[in-house]
Amino acid sequence: MQSSSTETAAAPAVKPGLRVLLLPLVILAGMGLSVEAGLLGPLGVQVGHLWATLSIFGVGTAILFLLLLFSGPRQGPALSELPRWQLIGGFLGPIYVVVLTLATPHIGVAMTMIAILSGQVGKSVLIDHFGWFGATRKKVNGERWLALLLIVAALVLIARG
Repeated sequence: MQSSSTETAAAPAVKPGLRVLLLPLVILAGMGLSVEAGLLGPLGVQVGHLWATLSIFGVGTAILFLLLLFSGPRQGPALSELPRWQLIGGFLGPIYVVVLTLATPHIGVAMTMIAILSGQVGKSVLIDHFGWFGATRKKVNGERWLALLLIVAALVLIARG
């Protein structure tokens, strides 16, 4: 799924000050995913995994609708003009949430999150390395391989604990 530079816009240059602000924000968002997993597991057991997923997406859709409504007038996207592969996230998001809902009650929040992290970092390294989906290419070096290995080691240690 490597795309040419004509299909996607180049990534904007990140200012050093912005990076300092974005990293804690992303860490907080990651913490939110752990909370979400902790909430979804019991909800899925109580009402069913698909209903739990639908309720989470329903609440999220309502909040996004309100944000769009009050953020001022803007031209909506022409979905028919977008490359179809860019809409894959709409398919992957519910799968992710259903897996969270199914796995968390059985293996716990920590194991679920470190397993997800392993998959995310592993695939992210490949996406960066090959420049898939219009990402800026960043060759895999020894430090990145070591980071991935340490995450896998954490997965093994949490699974054994």
